[in-house]
Amino acid sequence: MTTLARQTMAVRNPATGALVGEVPDLGREGALEALERADGAAPAWAAASARARSDVLMGAFELMRQRRAELAGLIVSENGKSEADALAEVSYAAEYFRWYAEEGVRVRGQVFASPTGSNQALVSHEPVGTCLLVTPWNFPAAMATRKIGPALAAGCTALLKPAPDTPLTALAVADLLQEAGLPDGVLAVLPTTRAAEVVAALLEDERVRMLSFTGSTAVGRQLLAQCADRVVRTAMELGGNAPFLVFDDADPDAALEGLLLAKLRNTGQACTAANRCYLQRGVPAEWVDRVVAQMASLRVGDPSRPGVDLGPLINDAAVAKVQALVDDAKAVGARVVLGGAALEGPGSFYPPTVLLDVPPQARIMHEEVFGPVLPIARFDDEDEAVALANATEHGLVSYVFTEDLARGLRVSRRLQAGMVGLNRGLVSDPAAPFGGVKQSGLGREGSHEGIHEYLETKYVAARW
Repeated sequence: MTTLARQTMAVRNPATGALVGEVPDLGREGALEALERADGAAPAWAAASARARSDVLMGAFELMRQRRAELAGLIVSENGKSEADALAEVSYAAEYFRWYAEEGVRVRGQVFASPTGSNQALVSHEPVGTCLLVTPWNFPAAMATRKIGPALAAGCTALLKPAPDTPLTALAVADLLQEAGLPDGVLAVLPTTRAAEVVAALLEDERVRMLSFTGSTAVGRQLLAQCADRVVRTAMELGGNAPFLVFDDADPDAALEGLLLAKLRNTGQACTAANRCYLQRGVPAEWVDRVVAQMASLRVGDPSRPGVDLGPLINDAAVAKVQALVDDAKAVGARVVLGGAALEGPGSFYPPTVLLDVPPQARIMHEEVFGPVLPIARFDDEDEAVALANATEHGLVSYVFTEDLARGLRVSRRLQAGMVGLNRGLVSDPAAPFGGVKQSGLGREGSHEGIHEYLETKYVAARW
C-alpha cells in the first residue's frame, strides 16, 4: 500500500521515547510514483459496481473488529492515548467503513421534466477522481477511515498522507483493506517527514482532483491557497475552540460527566475538546470543587501500564505550547487550582489542570489548548453566554447543559457552530454530519453528506 523510499523515518512512543518502528520516508519522487499507480487504477475502480466496492469496505470493517485489540495496541504505542481511548477509537473508526459500505450503494440521481417542457433532466453522480487525504496524529485510525471510507465508496482512488508521528496505524488500516480485496493502486499510504514538499508536488499535478484535510486552521489556509491555482476541490476540518456552557438549571451529574468526557478524551487532544468552560452565576462553587476532585483523581503516565487514565501529549513541543497558554492565563489574573506545570520526563506529560476566573483576554480563551487544561469563567445570562461562546474565529462544536429544553434549543440555534452537544459531551457519530463553520472548515464528513464530498454532479439535458 505504500511505495519504496531511500530514506526511513523513526516512530517513537511519546510516553517513553522508545522506538516503535521505522517506515519509509517518502519525498516528491515517491509520492508521484504512488500517484501514477492511483491514476492507473482509477478507471477500473470507478467502473466497479457499488456493491463490489461496498464488499471491500464491509470486509475491512469485519477485520478491524476482529483485530481491535491489536490495532488499539498500535495506537497506544505510537500515539500515547490510554488503552480505553484506543479501543474506543478503533470501534469508532471501523464504523466509518461499515457506514460507507452501506451508503455507497445508495447514491441516487434524478430524472425529471424541465418546467418548460423542453427536455428531460438526468442528474447523476460520478467519482471526482484521485484524492489526496491528509490526516492528523490525534486519531490515527478514525481520521483515516473517515476519509478513506467515503472516497473508496464513491469510486475514487486515494493517497493518504498520515502525520509523521503516527504512520503505523494508517499503514495497518491500509493492509486490512488490501486483505479485504482492495485492488492494487487504489489506495497508497505516504509516510513522510517532508509534508510540504510531498503535498505541494501532488497538488500541482493535474491528476489530483480533490484534497481532504484535517488539521490546524493555519495550515488549512495555506493549502486552500495552493488548491486555488488549479481549482482543486477541497474539504477541510480545521481547528476548534469549543465552549462548554453550563446553565444554573443543568443536571449537575450529567454536566460533570459531559464536561470530563468533552475535555479529557485523548488527554484533551481533540478538535472537539471543550476548550473553555462558562458557568452561570448560579452554578455553585461545590460543583467546581467536584470537577477539580475528579480531575485530580486521574492517574497520568505510560498508558501501557495498568490503572493509567491519561497518557502523554504527542511530543515535547505540545507540552511547551500548553505551558505557554497556562502561563499567559496566570499572568493576566487566572487562578491555578490544580496542576499548572509540566511533569518531568521521560515522556511528554502534562497533568490535569484547572484555571478559575480566567479573564476573556487570556490567550487560552481564544487558542486551541490541545491538552488536559480546563479554563473556567462565569456568565450572567443567556445573551452573555452566547456572546462569549461566539467570540472566536472558530465554529466547530459547542456544548450546552440545561434542563430547560426550550432554552437549550434556543441557545443551540444562536451558537455559531457546525455541531452542538445538548446535554451530551460527545457529538461524533459516523451517521451524523461532522464539520464546522467560520474558520473551522469546509464541507462535512460522515452521514450521507460525506460521500458527496467525493462525487461530482452531472446533468444531462435529453429529449425523447
